[in-house]
Amino acid sequence: MRPIRRVWITRAQPGAARTAERLAALGFQPLIQPLLAIRPLSQALDQAPDPATVGALAFTSPNGVEAFAALTPLWRDRPVFAVGDATAEAARAAGFMDARSAAGDIHALARLIAATPRVGWNGETILAPGAREPAGDLPALLPDRIVVRLPVYAAVETGASAPEDFDAVLLHSPRAARALASRVAPDVALRLAICISAAAATPLAPLNFQEIRVADTPDDSSMLSALGKSAAPV
Repeated sequence: MRPIRRVWITRAQPGAARTAERLAALGFQPLIQPLLAIRPLSQALDQAPDPATVGALAFTSPNGVEAFAALTPLWRDRPVFAVGDATAEAARAAGFMDARSAAGDIHALARLIAATPRVGWNGETILAPGAREPAGDLPALLPDRIVVRLPVYAAVETGASAPEDFDAVLLHSPRAARALASRVAPDVALRLAICISAAAATPLAPLNFQEIRVADTPDDSSMLSALGKSAAPV
């Protein structure tokens, strides 16, 4: 069996390009064929609460940061709670002055918010801009806080087919995994899937993967670590 070399990236742009750059630096051959595309929701702010009531923001992905930041220059002075380091970095790059990383998943994000006093906040509401179909339910995890979801983007399936020849596939979300499962027949022999979470691995159960690995932490770096080392430069 040949070594792992050709790696299919299914995540949407611009994240796909960032992952491809990291893969290439590690000696892999990235194959960018996103199964999802990000579509901003231009009317999102019509559903936003009064800015005066918003004390902080919560983001569960860089996509949410980028879509929200493109819609409005407001709230840059509010504290930001980010699910992970990449999301916190995206928030800082977008001009948010105080971005704190939970360095984990949505449960870690909820714990960080719950443990943070609301001293100095302008309002009680935590605004959570994100996907139209979120992978998790942040308001349900914070019953003692006022969390308002604001859909600012939709992740839509591209209809792309799998590359003709690949050794491994990276799945950065349960939505991408479901898209893959809908595009690949169960009898097709597949080698390796790297999933960002157990939830992303679940839709792959009917497929004929030789191995499915789940990243230790839900981020790109951990996924690349789970992939292992490339056998040789390409």
